[in-house]
This record gives sequence, structure tokens and C-alpha cells, in this order.
Amino acid sequence: MSREKLLMIPGPTPVVPRILEVLSRPTVSHVSRETIGDTLEACEILKKIVFCREGEPVIIAGAGTLAMEMALLNLVGPGDRLLVVSQGYFGHRMSEICSSFGLEYEVMESEWGKVISPDELKAKLESGSFSAVVCTHVDTATGAAAPVEAYAAAVRDSGALFVVDGVCATGGIPERMDDWTIDVVLTAAQKCFGTPPGLSILVLSKRAINKRKSLPSVAAYYSDLLRWLPVMHDPSRYFSTPAVNEMRAFAESLRMIMEEGIEARFSRHELFGRAMRAGLKALGFEFFTAPEALAPTLSVVVYPKGVEDKAFRGRLEENGVVVAGGLGTTSGKVFCMGHMGNISRDDLLFVVGAVGKTLSELGVEVSADAAVRLAEEKLGN
Repeated sequence: MSREKLLMIPGPTPVVPRILEVLSRPTVSHVSRETIGDTLEACEILKKIVFCREGEPVIIAGAGTLAMEMALLNLVGPGDRLLVVSQGYFGHRMSEICSSFGLEYEVMESEWGKVISPDELKAKLESGSFSAVVCTHVDTATGAAAPVEAYAAAVRDSGALFVVDGVCATGGIPERMDDWTIDVVLTAAQKCFGTPPGLSILVLSKRAINKRKSLPSVAAYYSDLLRWLPVMHDPSRYFSTPAVNEMRAFAESLRMIMEEGIEARFSRHELFGRAMRAGLKALGFEFFTAPEALAPTLSVVVYPKGVEDKAFRGRLEENGVVVAGGLGTTSGKVFCMGHMGNISRDDLLFVVGAVGKTLSELGVEVSADAAVRLAEEKLGN
């Protein structure tokens, strides 16, 4: 992986040489022995990553937004009401999907950078009747991580289905479907899994599958789970041509997760998040997200006074690091930095140093070396 442009946006994340090598192999048939094996193995490992022993994975060509749409269309039918628990940009996207398909829904929305408390959610569920609840685990625009385990307890008491958008969390933050009683985890390949964009991913509980089976139809063809489940059970069957090379890379990324160890991977994301923020704070940055809601997988970083967004990001890219601008109301005020997937300790320290160098070049008096040393101390041995 070239140091010239280290991709530190909140996804896609850097793709390491081991996965790039797999991607470079010739394309094979979508019903070949290789594709069948990769698909079945990916499904089995995916269940381990989200701690769902008897779940039903679905992995198809698409993006995270398709996975969001599939979850809603297959679980919310006529007469059902959905509660969207939103802490930012992608909670709003859930609402837009509902509106597009005429689904009945209500929104609980927190201030950006904060999250709805479990007690607030519990009170809301007690005040009305909802068939399903959906929340974003980590919102890319705000950096806020929802207390999913506590949410799950409140939803379980209400009897509703619980859907978690794990696009910026799955594979980097615990999502224990069985123990917490989550009915759907939806995600995508390009963030904590460290593979290129191109796959929509869902893991569904038996209760979620039974809900889809109870619906006479859904407003979808490609997105109908009942068309895909037979293919997931037997990938030699055909419904629509899968993304063969992407599936191969995804299977390799899951093998890498198992080699690292799932719990060790979670701990590494926590450690890297703390170390990155320590280094950035030493350079004079603050964070948009409330301290209690900081996500291990990304940071939304507030500019010091006098530092202009485009100038900073442009110069930082010249110094070898690409970060993302803010979304919605945060545009121009923050930059968004991912620290997830397969980035290394050396990558993290390089980024802190590059940010310090960029500030110095923009006329801000900082010590890049001191910030790197502090981040290194946080990382430990």
C-alpha cells in the first residue's frame, strides 16, 4: 500500500496487499467451485463476527444503502409502523427510504453528536405501538456510537423487531445478535472489513426471516430476501450474477479477522481510536461528538480557529493522507477520519505526523513530534 495517499476517510478504508492480491486473480464463473466455497465460508464466518449461531446471511452486489433498503422492505409491511432512532445523517436516510416506499414510520432524532438515551427509547416504545425499530450503530457524519446493547433490551421488552445499521461498525465494534436479541445487522464491505465497495451484507434472525415469510409480497424484486436465501444456502443456484471478485476478497478479509481474533480486533479498534484522538488533541483539535458517544471506528474532528477546511484537507493530501469533509450541517466545520479496518500502528502514527506537518505549513504552531510520541504512548508496546 502506497504511503503517497493513505486513505483515512470513514470508508472506503485502505485495502491491504493480501486482499489486493486476491482481487487481482482472474474472474471465475459465478457457479464455480471457488465462488461456491468463498460464499459459503463467508456466510459462516460472518455469523461468528456478529455472534448469531443460526442466522441467515445475505451477501449481494450493492452498497450499504441497498442493505438499508432491503432490511426495511422485507420487515415492514402494510399496517406496520417503524421507529427510526436517528443520531445523524444516515438515520435521516432511513426516513427517506421509508418515504420513498410509503412505509409508515416515526423518527426519534437526537442532536447531532449525541445519541438518544436508552431510557428515552424505552419511554417512546411504551407510548406507542411499533412493529420494528431501526438505529444506526455509528453515524459517519457525527461519529456518534449508539448504545446498541441497551437499545436492544428496550426493544426486546416491546416485542418489536430490532434492526441495526452496522455499516460503520460491523467487524470493528461488538454486535452480539443472539445475546442482545438483534434481528438484523446490515452492513457493507468497505469499512471495518477493509475490502473495496461493492457488497451489501445482512445477517437476519429467524424471527426476521419469519416476518418476511408472513408478508404476501414486498415492493422489490432484486431486494426481496426470499429470492436470495436459496442462493445463500446453495450458491450453485442462480438468481442474479454475484460480484465474484468482490466476494473472493470479502471471504479473504473475513479469514484475516478470524486470524486476528474477533475480540482482539474489537480491542484494537478501541485502542486505535483512543490513540488517534490523543494525537489529534495534542495538535489542538477538539471533537464534534459527545465524549460518551465517541466511536472506536472514526472521529469527527473540529477545526481550530483560523484553519480552513479545503486548505487543510488539500495540504494534508499533499502530505500523504486523505480525509473526508463534513456532511450536512457540519460541512466546512469538521473533517471526518476513519481509523478502522486493516490500518496498522505505523499508519496511525504516520497520519498524526502528517496532520501536524500540515498545520505547521498552514502557519499553526504545533509540535508534530510530541503528538506522535503521545499517540505512540497510548498504543503501548
